[in-house]
Amino acid sequence: MGMEGFHIATGSTTDYGGSLTFSVILTCIMAASGGLIFGYDIGISGGVSSMLSFIEKFFPSVRRKMIMHGPQTNVYCLYNSQRLTAFTSSLYIAGLFASLVASKLSKKIGRQAIMLLGGIFFFLGAVLNAAAANLAMLIIGRMFMGCAVGFTNQSTPVYLAEVSPPRWRGTFSSGFPFFLLLGFLTANIVNFEANHIKKWGWRLSLGLAAAPSLIIVFGSFFIADTPSSLVLRGKLDDAKSVLQRVRGPDADAEGELKEVIRSVEESKQNEAGAFKRIIRRDYRPYLVMAVALPLFFQLTGVIVLAFFSPILFRTVGFGSNAALISAVILGSVNLVAVSCSTFIVDRLGRRPLFMIGGVIMVICQTAVAWIMRVQLQTDSTKHMSHGYAMAVVVLTCSHAAGFNMSWGPLHWIIPGEIFPVEIRSAGSGISAAVSLFLTFIQTQFFLSMLCKFKYGVFVYYAGWVVVMTLFIAFFMPETKGVPLESMNSVWAQHWYWKRFVKERKELVVQVP
Repeated sequence: MGMEGFHIATGSTTDYGGSLTFSVILTCIMAASGGLIFGYDIGISGGVSSMLSFIEKFFPSVRRKMIMHGPQTNVYCLYNSQRLTAFTSSLYIAGLFASLVASKLSKKIGRQAIMLLGGIFFFLGAVLNAAAANLAMLIIGRMFMGCAVGFTNQSTPVYLAEVSPPRWRGTFSSGFPFFLLLGFLTANIVNFEANHIKKWGWRLSLGLAAAPSLIIVFGSFFIADTPSSLVLRGKLDDAKSVLQRVRGPDADAEGELKEVIRSVEESKQNEAGAFKRIIRRDYRPYLVMAVALPLFFQLTGVIVLAFFSPILFRTVGFGSNAALISAVILGSVNLVAVSCSTFIVDRLGRRPLFMIGGVIMVICQTAVAWIMRVQLQTDSTKHMSHGYAMAVVVLTCSHAAGFNMSWGPLHWIIPGEIFPVEIRSAGSGISAAVSLFLTFIQTQFFLSMLCKFKYGVFVYYAGWVVVMTLFIAFFMPETKGVPLESMNSVWAQHWYWKRFVKERKELVVQVP
């Protein structure tokens, strides 16, 4: 084709049409399955950490405290071991660095290749964990898995945002947290069954992490890269072909391609790197959101409750099997809640979901804190009554439901859709790195916090949920249904961010 010039307003909110094609549905499902490995890891870590055979082999000091548990032992502190938390947290310090590497590497090799590498690293980590003979081998395997989580967490949400039609972007982007929670539920079911294998059940739980990794590896071969990523690497014909396939015959694929190319051309006008550019004044709201959203996401307390839910349930009085089946129930509630969010996120909008979830979480965390204070007291030496223990399970599940219909999926949707193409990799990389760093901090020190602050831990998280809900109310614009290439206008019209972001001028570019 020859070269032709065209004139386009960068603030356009044009919808280029298209139907829900089989191709876009299949592509998004395969990409979203990247959440399986993160979810499986979250579920498997806490469950394995509560298995007696696993504790006896790698953490004998914790086992001694459990055996010697008497009237002078504080039940909040039974599992307080830095070595035990290092088993969980080591994955996330590796993931932190991997996410930053992935943000640079994805520009050169594409989002699809990054997801493929993530699946390979997770498979290797699963094999090492299942065969672990000592704690060092266990942690090395966890670090391999951390590289996988860093890669997939950086690339998958962006991939889904770039491939999805604007009208259904929230729905398709919710696929990542859906598969994450499917992995979490699967892991808890595996833990419950593996716990009946007294000597080596933990090896089965850790080794089966290879299954979701193989789904990612093989799935990566059946999906194409995103149009934006292909244009960034100069593959314009491939980008057009992908758009025609995923949008269907009724869509204006050429018009959308022009808009994508316009965004890429505009980004090339400034030669500064994406990480240097994102700290400039005119990108201030994007940098703030890249840090604030994962920060508040972590400070809801849901991640550490998900990791350590079996340990929490044992703390309030359940046995090993009861704690694990309670974690299965929690995983089921999570999956139902995120499924509901999938159907309403593009109808109700982002901001209302944030608000509703925030209110539910504050109520539930405050109630859990009150129950634990009344039942266990500050010098707790015995487990609470069965009725109150069940109330803690119900409130924990309600808290998780509120989270997974709001912050859970939106934490993945928003970073994938708000960043301009020129800083999209950097923004998503920073967001993933902040999230993984805070996951490392929290998983490393949560059991110490539980031991020291007791029920006050839940008051601490409830306070942060209030802060983050107010932050969303004042500083987060509604992004429902806005095309990625037109997102700038949303920020330029916001009451506060308009002092930093200006409407972009019209631009003439040459397109094949």
